[in-house]
Amino acid sequence: MSAWVLPDHIADVLPSEARHIEELRRALLDTARGYAYELVMPPLLEHLESLLTGTGEALDLQTFKLVDQLSGRMMGVRADTTPQVARIDAHLLNRKGVTRLCYCGPVAHTRPDRPHATREPLQLGAEIYGHAGLEADLEVLQLSLDCLRAAEVKGLMVDMGDARIARALLEEVAPAPDLLARIHAALANKDATELAELCQGFPAATRDGLLALVQLYGDANILQQALRVLPRLPAIQDALRDLQWLAEQLAGTPVSFDLADLRGYAYYSGARFAIYAQGAGDALVRGGRYNEVGAVFGRNRPAVGFSLDLKQLVGAVGPRPLRAAIRAPWGHADDLRAAIAALRAEGEIVVCVLPGHESEVDEFHCDRVLQQAAGQWVVQAI
Repeated sequence: MSAWVLPDHIADVLPSEARHIEELRRALLDTARGYAYELVMPPLLEHLESLLTGTGEALDLQTFKLVDQLSGRMMGVRADTTPQVARIDAHLLNRKGVTRLCYCGPVAHTRPDRPHATREPLQLGAEIYGHAGLEADLEVLQLSLDCLRAAEVKGLMVDMGDARIARALLEEVAPAPDLLARIHAALANKDATELAELCQGFPAATRDGLLALVQLYGDANILQQALRVLPRLPAIQDALRDLQWLAEQLAGTPVSFDLADLRGYAYYSGARFAIYAQGAGDALVRGGRYNEVGAVFGRNRPAVGFSLDLKQLVGAVGPRPLRAAIRAPWGHADDLRAAIAALRAEGEIVVCVLPGHESEVDEFHCDRVLQQAAGQWVVQAI
């Protein structure tokens, strides 16, 4: 095998895509800053016991593991940044009031999490800690939509559900972890036959409620249907009421519901959402409420947030136009160097043509030239 062949689902990012990703990163972080989210930069590596504390088996299987040559302890390359941000909130900041944090950095997955996905996503996210009310859920939803609008994504649609509904239905039977995982998988896959087999020994109300979830997806009418067919448990009533309120606040954005979609169930404790774009395939953003995320760090306070992969996002938007640039001759004369420096200080891109070589660039369109006229260096259109 050639030394320059990269592992499966790992790829170099070349100039055009790299520029687009970087422009998106800046735009989205600026959008989060406009909401007063503070930027944090957790480390790429941590001791394994810290990195995987409370995250569940799924994240454990997605985490690359290695030995620290300094201490001999096992370390991991983060597969998700949310647990790290929860640790920062709990131990390093430890604030009493509301804390808004955002981040952007690479994560690594042992396996791609969807077809054709990279194993090295560039994860961007935002999280708010310390407020249990729906106001925080709505803020995160609005911020995630504004981030996609800043990226010029078209045809946005929000899909919503709530982890409390399935939890309430299963609370009486308390299935073992292995069975619970299979039930969640059957619900997510809308596999009524598999679900019926798994729930054979359950009380009739639980079994019927779970089977009803498989059919509860669609527009806003689904919430009224759920009120009629699901057991009238307080947690279910609260969840449906919260989903209704959140959807009403998103006037102008299409909203659908899927009450059986439990992807990420190990995290979420309340309303969850996914945002799709026309023609983009899989969800571009996933988020929701995960109040228990900080419990393992000794501070179990309310939390809600979202994350996305900038590498996936860049494929969902059109290519950016080339950046306009100025072509300039190479030279060491003071007046030429001063002219080039002044242009760059003004934010212009100046491509100096090295002696004997025309510059080969794919990302810049030289539509102007710096040349001498009447003893002065001036910019003229080409």
